[in-house]
Amino acid sequence: MATEATARGGYRDILGAPHALRLLAGTLVGRLPNGTGPIAMTLFVRDQGGSYSLAGGLVAAYGVANAVGQPLLGRAVDLKGQPRVQFPAAVLSALGMALFALTGLGNLALAYAAVVLAGLFTPPLEGGLRALWPSVLGREDRVHRAYALDAVAQEVMFTVGPLLVTLLVAVWSPAAALLVVNALGVLGALSVVLSEPSRAWRSEPREAHWLGALRSPGLLALLGSFFFVGLALGSITVAAVAYADERGTPSVYGWLMAALGLGALLGGVLYGARRWAGAPERRLRVLVLLLAVCYLPLVLTPGPLAMTGLAALAGVFLAPVLACAFIVVDRHAPAGTVTEAFSWLVTTFGVGAALGSAAAGPALELAGTRAGFAVAGVGGLVALLVLLATGRVLGDPDAPGKDARHAARGGGANPVHTEKNAL
Repeated sequence: MATEATARGGYRDILGAPHALRLLAGTLVGRLPNGTGPIAMTLFVRDQGGSYSLAGGLVAAYGVANAVGQPLLGRAVDLKGQPRVQFPAAVLSALGMALFALTGLGNLALAYAAVVLAGLFTPPLEGGLRALWPSVLGREDRVHRAYALDAVAQEVMFTVGPLLVTLLVAVWSPAAALLVVNALGVLGALSVVLSEPSRAWRSEPREAHWLGALRSPGLLALLGSFFFVGLALGSITVAAVAYADERGTPSVYGWLMAALGLGALLGGVLYGARRWAGAPERRLRVLVLLLAVCYLPLVLTPGPLAMTGLAALAGVFLAPVLACAFIVVDRHAPAGTVTEAFSWLVTTFGVGAALGSAAAGPALELAGTRAGFAVAGVGGLVALLVLLATGRVLGDPDAPGKDARHAARGGGANPVHTEKNAL
């Protein structure tokens, strides 16, 4: 699968490119409100005297609104450009969360409306960044390495973000944490949209179609698979809580989640440090297989030390799977829909994770902790089966006679497609 040559320059080559570091950092800061939303909202609700059920309801409303808003805003970005959509959306989202923080739980209808507003207008910065990489980095191998760096950076954000919220709560209050994190999100979005690549970026001409990016069979196949990857990951987070409770050591949960993130970070770093040969669609099947295989040992539920090691192993192939999926999305998204297509991936993954968390609950109650972790293994295997079953539609879009859009994507905003056979 991999060539012997290590990618020249590694990540320094990517971060040294003009605008690259600013875009990556701005996107990560801009996504802090979304990455820390559930924990910040839960801490705020509990501080206000609300129940865990109320916190769960508000977080669910925020998540559903986010799932609806991401592809819609992604399509708007493709049509109108990044600055005209990303920054106003970031401001509206922050205002929604500020309203929630300042009015509290006195009026539940208002609280729900505020978090729905915040979720619905969360800017699609994640998809926007991936749409920018080709124009910033040029060569396809550099873009692929940037996708791996992007996946690694996400793991850092999901590790550092909750720590930041916890620190803000300890120093000030949960309400202050909500306000500060969302203010940082606006500043991050502003940094991105004021950059030259964001201001200059224009989507390719697109065919008017109400389905937008979803008219691509290959993209639909990928989304179907990633729903179950998200389901697997979501079930692990709930099963890990049950495991910690069972052991009588709540801190074990933190160690398991940290190990999962560390494994993903290590896997992403190693994956992005090499140049990979062959079609990414075939490589994705192998990576998802390895991801599923590494989820299965979690059902053994050994002692905390060994379980922490298994959690790290379970995370190793997550970032590589994400990085490879980003490439596949770019290859199969219909012309002019790339931001929307990436946003659909975010939405599908998030919905899968939410349903995985929900599915793990009954499994834990009916058959114990091992059954909760078994949901993750089953989710990984079903994700693989979806890829195998849709191999015909999720083939190589650059094969002769397939998806002629790539033949017409020579220049403009996405010069990376002029070098489809570089690897």
